[in-house]
Amino acid sequence: MLKKNNNVALKQLEDLSVISSSQAESIKKSLDNIGAKDSYIQSIQQAAARKDSLNMALVMNLKGALGDLDDQDVNIKVDKGVVYVDISDKVLFKTGSFDVNDKAKVVLGKVATVLKAQPDLEYMVEGHTDNVTLNGNNDLMQDNWDLSVKRATTIVRLLQKQYGLNPAQLVAAGRSEYKPIADNSTPEGKARNRRTRIVVLPQLDQFFKLLERK
Repeated sequence: MLKKNNNVALKQLEDLSVISSSQAESIKKSLDNIGAKDSYIQSIQQAAARKDSLNMALVMNLKGALGDLDDQDVNIKVDKGVVYVDISDKVLFKTGSFDVNDKAKVVLGKVATVLKAQPDLEYMVEGHTDNVTLNGNNDLMQDNWDLSVKRATTIVRLLQKQYGLNPAQLVAAGRSEYKPIADNSTPEGKARNRRTRIVVLPQLDQFFKLLERK
């Protein structure tokens, strides 16, 4: 429709004796640029719509898979176009440890089924703790940095080795106590902060390729 309108406008301009051929050609180029920019904007909007649809499908599938868990134990949300899955530490780990409990394998198996269905996506597994200081006598862990990292790598290894996720899709990260989602001054707040977060990483490479098309 825009191209048709541009052609009509150009024909009208060419019919005016006051417009020179060079001026008409310059205007034609301007109209072509407008059309190209409009097409570019539309492609960006379409890409955003596809991403939103994918996010919605992921959230629905994850909620369906984890629907038997209490809301306090798992939280699935979309924030600024990114999907987050927060799972309480009591669902996955023994207290103060990076050893998984029996329930963890059931929960992770359900999560893995959903994630494996999206081979083009990448997932960051983040370990988070409260602000309680670890026992310094532990040779394996000096502080909450160690605990958060080891919990993240434990989950990543399980997703890879036991549930068959492609390791190239996985990233492990430790956040220690420095990304709280609740007040650490209360037991309830501490419990919320002790979590493992799975982040569906934005497909920035595809976005940059789209930008290059302009």
